[in-house]
Amino acid sequence: MALLTCNFFSETLGLSTSMTVILPQQTASQIGMESRGGQKKHKTLYLLHGFSDDDTIWTRRTSIERYVAELGLAVVMPNVHQSFYTDMAYGNKYWTFLTEELPLLARSFFPLSEAREDNFVAGLSMGGYGAFKWAIRHPERFAAAGSLSGALDMAYHIKDPSLPHMKHYFKLIYGDRELTGTPDDLLHSIARLGESDSPKPALYQCCGTEDFLYNDNLAFRAACEQSGYSLLTYEEGPGSHEWGYWDEHIQRFLNWLPLEKE
Repeated sequence: MALLTCNFFSETLGLSTSMTVILPQQTASQIGMESRGGQKKHKTLYLLHGFSDDDTIWTRRTSIERYVAELGLAVVMPNVHQSFYTDMAYGNKYWTFLTEELPLLARSFFPLSEAREDNFVAGLSMGGYGAFKWAIRHPERFAAAGSLSGALDMAYHIKDPSLPHMKHYFKLIYGDRELTGTPDDLLHSIARLGESDSPKPALYQCCGTEDFLYNDNLAFRAACEQSGYSLLTYEEGPGSHEWGYWDEHIQRFLNWLPLEKE
C-alpha cells in the first residue's frame, strides 16, 4: 500500500487543506502484508474523522492501511475541522467541500472509480453523522455507508442542556435555525429515503452500550424501522467512545462491505 499526505488548495474553502490517502499497491514480497491492486480505477472508501481530530487520525489510531491492503481498496480521509460536515452558518462550506469538490479533486489526483458500486463512506462520532448524511442525501453515489458511534440525532443535541460546552460550536455550525425536519436531521432524512424510489445504500451502524451517543443510535435505528428501511445492519454491545472500540469495528465494517477481495 502507498500512504500519501496530499496538500492542496480548495476553491470552496478558499484555503489550503489536506487529505490523507491510502492507495492499493500490488506486492508479492513485502513482509507481513498481503497487498492487492491491479485494477485501473480503485474502489474507494471515504473515511471521516471525529470532532477533535483530523485527516491523520485513522492512520495514527488504527491499522487501517493494513486492514484494507488485501481488499484492493483506496481510502480517502479529508480534513474538515469541527464543522460537523456542514456548510457552517459562521464559517466555511464544509458540506459543499466534502460532497462536491473533494471527490472531483481526489479523482483528478488518483485513479479512483466513479461507479456507485465501487464507492463507500464511513466515519466515527461526528464522522458517523457526516457519513450517513452524505450517503442518505446522495444515495446515487454510494453502495454502502458506515457509522461507528455516530452522533446521529443532531436535532436533539443542539438543544441538549447537558452539553453546554458544545453550545458555541453548534452556534457557529448551525446558527439559530431549527434542525428538526431539515436535511441535516438524519432521522427525518432516513424516513424520506425509506419512502422514496431512490437507490438505497446498505447501512452499517454500531455503538457501544456505554457510549454517551448510545441513545442517538437507538433513535436512528427506530427511525429506520418506522420508515421500513430494511438495508440497515445494526450492532451493539459493550463499549464506550474510544479507539479500541473503533479499531475493532472498522474491521467489522470492512468485512461487511459488499466487495470481493481482488
